[in-house]
Amino acid sequence: MTAWKNKVGHEKAESIKNYSSKRGTSMHKFLEDHITGIGYDDLSPIGQEARPMANKIIEVGLLPVEEYYGSEVTMHYPGLYAGATDLVCLHNGMETIVDFKQANRPKREEWIEDYFIQIAAYAMAHDYVYKSQIRQGVIMVCTPDLYYQEFKIQDADLRRWKHKWIKRLDMYHELMHDEKEQAKVNLDANMFTMRPKEGTEK
Repeated sequence: MTAWKNKVGHEKAESIKNYSSKRGTSMHKFLEDHITGIGYDDLSPIGQEARPMANKIIEVGLLPVEEYYGSEVTMHYPGLYAGATDLVCLHNGMETIVDFKQANRPKREEWIEDYFIQIAAYAMAHDYVYKSQIRQGVIMVCTPDLYYQEFKIQDADLRRWKHKWIKRLDMYHELMHDEKEQAKVNLDANMFTMRPKEGTEK
């Protein structure tokens, strides 16, 4: 990512990133409209680019979906973390977490480990709160030239990514604990140095 920013320039890189983010938001809105039937349209240039991308995911990615359980579902694992996933559904007979992604170019599996970890975190939270049995995570990716990709993790693979998520969560909490302890030490040190020395008061 840093090498890419250096190559195209930070200002251009930020512009591309912002445009992609807006296009992704619009694509998600079109998909949410399809799933819930709420009604959404975007006649802007970004919307006109996002709509065919959403349609591609609908035509290919959502074809095996037999039942929709929820769109933009808020997830939380009490006391640990929270977030929202794009879709919970029955996909090829399996309770599934789905994440929709847009990309400027095709993805390689080794580039999207964070996506897998995110899916695992959502699956853990959903199972805990709703007593479900999420067996599968599906990441559906589409580029502006309508190249569709799909990445799946199931059963044993999903459990493996859950373990990775737990390790990352442990590291985060350890870091937060260390930072709090350091802040406490710094505070104690500041309080100590601010005390007047004996015999200096007049």
